[in-house]
Amino acid sequence: MTETEPVLDRTLRPPDGYRFAASVRLLAMGAHDPCARFVDGVFWWATRTPDGPGTLALRRTGGDLVAAGYGPGAAWVVEHADAVAGLRDDVSGFAELAAGHPVVARLARDHRGLRLPATGQVFPRLLRAICEQKVTGTEAFRAYAATVRHFGRPAPGPVRSLWAPPKPADVAAAPYWVFHPFGLEQRRADTLRRAAAVAGRLDACTTSAEATRRMTAIPGIGRWTAAEVVRVAFADADAVSVGDFHVPNMVAWSLAGEARADDARMLGLLEPFRGHRGRVCVLLAAAGRYAPAFGPRMPLRSFARF
Repeated sequence: MTETEPVLDRTLRPPDGYRFAASVRLLAMGAHDPCARFVDGVFWWATRTPDGPGTLALRRTGGDLVAAGYGPGAAWVVEHADAVAGLRDDVSGFAELAAGHPVVARLARDHRGLRLPATGQVFPRLLRAICEQKVTGTEAFRAYAATVRHFGRPAPGPVRSLWAPPKPADVAAAPYWVFHPFGLEQRRADTLRRAAAVAGRLDACTTSAEATRRMTAIPGIGRWTAAEVVRVAFADADAVSVGDFHVPNMVAWSLAGEARADDARMLGLLEPFRGHRGRVCVLLAAAGRYAPAFGPRMPLRSFARF
């Protein structure tokens, strides 16, 4: 048996209407994420497990999902395959809350098959979230992909362009200037290094609240970053990305017809959906209900020479 052959597999039976691609795509940063992507209709997700690097392949077969594991962490990723696919996401009570607003009710109906994944891992998603802090999407992706490829390793399995996330100890030990060619200035590089130094404590968290508390105790990590992480690590349907440049406007435009809003206004509009406030934001984004854009775009920057 080689690392390009599956170690074991498992068949999962999603609920009626389950939207496979829309659900697992929440794990990937675009189509070329180094750790998660679709290849020929199969979703590949690479991670580090307590047993070593592992790769999960999820493919739709009729009404079922077939999960296959590769590498030393194969058993771990297959055991968690249903959570990674979003099949442990608890949507109970959401339809009743959604009925209170016509837009949200329509979203709940039209996107009822979208489920929130839960990886159970904090640091891999935190690495990406720190790269995304206060920059454009293009800048964030470049920094994230370069960091993964520099510190990570090729993932087990047949997809050669897939990478296992870095070992936190390697990230923590690197001086901040190593990250400059990746597009990370000292502020974000230091935040990432601090998070990597306590990654073991972060990944030991068993609840969204515990992980949020530990993350926000790290200098450089606030409510926005923590929400981006727990929404994926724990399928926290109530996690709202306070401090986001676009989300308050998206919420206000969709729910109140207001093109611009601050965090306070956003949270006020989302309050009737408490328990599923983050889910509402995910569904609005999935439906493409963004507010109209005004003014110039944020310019791209480079820190590679500094």
